[in-house]
Amino acid sequence: MQKITPFLWFDGNAEEAMKFYVSVFKRDSKILSLNRAGNSDAAPVVSGTFQLHGQQFMALNGGPQFKFTEAISLFVDCQTQEEVDELWSKLLEGGGQTQQCGWLKDRFGLSWQIVPSVLGKMLSDKDPEKARRVMEAMLGMVKLDIQGLQRAYDGAGQ
Repeated sequence: MQKITPFLWFDGNAEEAMKFYVSVFKRDSKILSLNRAGNSDAAPVVSGTFQLHGQQFMALNGGPQFKFTEAISLFVDCQTQEEVDELWSKLLEGGGQTQQCGWLKDRFGLSWQIVPSVLGKMLSDKDPEKARRVMEAMLGMVKLDIQGLQRAYDGAGQ
């Protein structure tokens, strides 16, 4: 087991959430264990563990007392616009909500940041004007667009 494992609290739909996340992030992703409230496969899941891209998570059906907030999100580093588009679309399936600057909430209320790798490089550029333009462009986006960020970085349209 890894040293630090994110622990996610659900309201009766932990198994559905785990299956959903594993279907979205296919590489090195699987449900590792399901602990049920009884001895049959039909018994409700109390808790479980799953893996996404090799990162382990725990899930609990803890009830309605606590909800996810934007105070914590899962940051996904994407190499291409196609990856951004695919994950954005899949995570919104079934009732997710878009937010600003590459953030979204999935149908379970969990916040995600779907971010192209190039954004960090652009924002940390030694030229503060380039970084400022990229930040300004990002702040105007919902889903992040690599071409739009690149145009801002290059100063196109200035």
